[in-house]
Amino acid sequence: MEAVTAETATDVFETHRPVLLGVAYRMLGRVADAEDVVQEAWLRWSGADRGDVREPRGYLVRITTRLAVERLRRIKARGETYVGPWLPEPYVTDFCDTEPDGAERAVLADTVSLAVLVLLETLSPLERAVFVLREAFGFPYADIAAVLDRGEAAVRRLAGRARRHVEEGRPRYEADPAERRDLTERFLAAATDGDLEGLMALLAPDVRLVGDSGGKSRAPLRVLRTADKVGRFLAGAARKGVPDFSVRFLELNGGPAVVLVLPGGKPDTVLQIDVADGRVQAVYVIRNPDKLRSLAVG
Repeated sequence: MEAVTAETATDVFETHRPVLLGVAYRMLGRVADAEDVVQEAWLRWSGADRGDVREPRGYLVRITTRLAVERLRRIKARGETYVGPWLPEPYVTDFCDTEPDGAERAVLADTVSLAVLVLLETLSPLERAVFVLREAFGFPYADIAAVLDRGEAAVRRLAGRARRHVEEGRPRYEADPAERRDLTERFLAAATDGDLEGLMALLAPDVRLVGDSGGKSRAPLRVLRTADKVGRFLAGAARKGVPDFSVRFLELNGGPAVVLVLPGGKPDTVLQIDVADGRVQAVYVIRNPDKLRSLAVG
């Protein structure tokens, strides 16, 4: 490839922006932080001597990953406490960055799912970077070593530890998109109607509900487990009164999700489910207003 000139720098960066945002979001689990990292990568790119840059994608991924590792280390060093269960900020996914299909798209969806991102929070920044670059984007170990300025053997060890940790904790939820969408719609109808019998027909016996409010909205402060507890909570919430809202279906974090939008376009709640064997295995409820800003309408 020819060296990147000033005239083509913006176009080259915009071509790779979706990949960079995908890397940063998987590293941080926060849309705003990911966008900040990508913007900083742009500033580094625009001010760099690009005369010798022969592989802009690799160069830009290296900058973005290093910036994300630094930011993640600062976040962990602050040791902030979070009120109640934590879930990643919802992320609109369409995977247009690589135009994947089949197995590749499934891998991208899996590595951005809420369940996997929660597991990635428990990894060290370097383990997380290796996992993201290797498992989500298929980077060779030698390239990851160059990105992180580590030896290839060390990178392989980091990759092994990260993969084992994620595999040990990863729930086995598999359903085709049509089935997941159908169950999402039926679940929403039963939940908003307060239909306990309908909910119990949809929920797996060991279903769990994870509610993320950050202490800023009403949601369970502990993970609810079993169909009886989850069903009764949802039916009870409906009986207490459901505000006037419209419903948007979006693909978030690699799967169908429901966004409940208040009048004026303000998102109030994100609901997403994981499905296996025709039953709802997990329910995710995100109500922290700070995490819903990017989904605002209008």
